[in-house]
Amino acid sequence: MKRNPYTLTFGKEPAESISRPLQLNEIIDTFRADRPSQQIYMISGVRGAGKTVFMSELSSYFQKEEDWVVTELNPNKNMLEELASHLSNEHTIAQIFKNAKINLSFWNFGIEFNTGMQLTDIDTALYNMLEALQKKQKKLLITIDEVISSENMHIFASTYQIMLRKNLPVFLLMTGLYENINQLQNEKSLTFLYRAPKITLKPLNLGSIASNYKSVFNLDQNTSRDMAALTLGYPFAFQVLGYMTWKYNGNYKDALSEYRQYLEEYVYEKIWSELSPKDRQVAYAIAKCSNDTIKDIREILDMQTNEFNPYRKRLLRKGIINGESRGHVHFTLPLFDEFVLDNYF
Repeated sequence: MKRNPYTLTFGKEPAESISRPLQLNEIIDTFRADRPSQQIYMISGVRGAGKTVFMSELSSYFQKEEDWVVTELNPNKNMLEELASHLSNEHTIAQIFKNAKINLSFWNFGIEFNTGMQLTDIDTALYNMLEALQKKQKKLLITIDEVISSENMHIFASTYQIMLRKNLPVFLLMTGLYENINQLQNEKSLTFLYRAPKITLKPLNLGSIASNYKSVFNLDQNTSRDMAALTLGYPFAFQVLGYMTWKYNGNYKDALSEYRQYLEEYVYEKIWSELSPKDRQVAYAIAKCSNDTIKDIREILDMQTNEFNPYRKRLLRKGIINGESRGHVHFTLPLFDEFVLDNYF
């Protein structure tokens, strides 16, 4: 029996996925340029938008390049020591540090360096390591998933800023929810992050989703389009509907009840809990409005434009609503309107 090609696990790269070539190529081309205009990208999006999978695609690409070293850091640890440890234990480049007489035995990172002055300052050790990589024309890509505004992150970002000023070959990819990235950028000592480009992951192409379902389940074009429309292009919904449809032997209609339940229990309840009471009230009015017009939504709320706009902007930035059509807003998450109507009290 064939294994289900879709996954319900957040962050796990599934067998069936939809790529984002334009955004992938933007980052790849920028980082690979002779004189990169940017050495940081921040990847944002609502829960389940595919941030981790997107970053994993980029990591996989650069890992195949001989002149690149890729490492992932945990934002809940001492990130500077973790970075030095990862580099010193990377067999393909450890010899570079030995030849440069960089002695890291103070931290017991697993490799004994018999020559050179023992380094006891982690910042200095990292600068020396990156300079050694630079002389060998190698570049370092650091990835951090689900960043938060923590002391560990502040210390790392401050040191990274100095690395940039020293023109060291270090590049950074970070994923995070809008509110976490925004909080990190608001740190007075980290204002350089405001200049870092942010890629907000939008819905997947519905035509690509339909083609995927058509191929995997051997469906006719109309049925595959109907399935794709049920996801609204939301990456996690694409995986869940595919997973449940596989479970029901290709009959997506039989899977709809479990599809909705899974979205609600594993994503929507968390999103809902993070909204303020006023945000929930605005979401309820959007769900209740039959034509998605901002004018009618404001009438339901009895709000003037200047009072409504801050909540509209906040929901837009969180990725919960789409406001690309002038005068209209609608939810980006499939069946979220029904969830809101059932859960607003």
